[in-house]
Amino acid sequence: MPWKGEKDPYKIWISEIILQQTRVAQGLEYYNRFIKSFPTVHHLAKATEQNVYKHWEGLGYYSRCRNLIESAKHISKELKGVFPSNYNEIIKLKGVGDYTASAIASFAFNEPRAVLDGNVFRVLSRYFGIDTPIDSKTGKEQFSKLSLQLLDKKQPGIYNQAIMDFGAEVCKPKAECAICPLTKGCVAFAENRVNTLPVKENRILIKERWLYYLLVKYKGKYYVRQRTTKDIWHNLYEFILIETPKNTGINKLRTVLVKDIIDVSCEIMSVSELYTHKLTHQTIHGRLIEIEVKSPLKSIDYQLVSSKKLKELAFPKFINSYLKDRNLSLNLFLPPEKGRGTIESKR
Repeated sequence: MPWKGEKDPYKIWISEIILQQTRVAQGLEYYNRFIKSFPTVHHLAKATEQNVYKHWEGLGYYSRCRNLIESAKHISKELKGVFPSNYNEIIKLKGVGDYTASAIASFAFNEPRAVLDGNVFRVLSRYFGIDTPIDSKTGKEQFSKLSLQLLDKKQPGIYNQAIMDFGAEVCKPKAECAICPLTKGCVAFAENRVNTLPVKENRILIKERWLYYLLVKYKGKYYVRQRTTKDIWHNLYEFILIETPKNTGINKLRTVLVKDIIDVSCEIMSVSELYTHKLTHQTIHGRLIEIEVKSPLKSIDYQLVSSKKLKELAFPKFINSYLKDRNLSLNLFLPPEKGRGTIESKR
């Protein structure tokens, strides 16, 4: 991975923000794209938000992108482009918590800070047989103290990278015990508890939502708007949305379209299969309906945008997956993919 061994705190910061809640294989492509387009913090700070969001499109957890933009502007303007050089200053950046600040401080400045991400929690919990919930206050304190005791103070960056990689490649959620060099000292392996550790205290309640998007086309242009409410996909763009409390059949959808949304003569060109988008706390279901109208809609809070302009806007993966399936991809960077009905992501 290009960020391994990297000493430029800006590049390390970009990689760490991207890799939050993102698989390495997916994050690599985005990292390379970001560094190519925004090689320094000044480039990122001067870029339009729309351009940065387009580069982030598909990664999910868009608050990370908002924080990235805000912090880049702060570093560029207030700090004259000089990245903070110690943990206490790094953690002040928007969107940077203990883990990210520790990672940057140890990798870039060799500061003796122990990192604690999901991989490290898993390794320590299994190796030492600790069943204290990792998401509890007691657990966080216990693992934090242990990780600091284990830290190689002279080579904190190398140690941190090593234990994180070990958790990502060997001591994975589905552990590779057959190839693990540490089984002799591993409590979980000896007591056959590998599959039950680490322990989490809180269960995530999954909310189900039903979203139906209308791709309304008028004279070669589409109705879109930017999501501005504090909800999923904040600041991304979308087509005309109908949200219902439960699954709505196609026939009823057609009635709703004509009665409540489309106030002019229209023709429904196609109705998609049912898509499912799994987020951390929500599962999104829905369809996308292509519609052509002969005259502009009369009362609707959306703007008409040309197909060319659409390519510059960032859309949620839920919408982009459909567009790729229909070979109508608006993403400038990712190639069309074969059709599928389920989208897996973390937000």
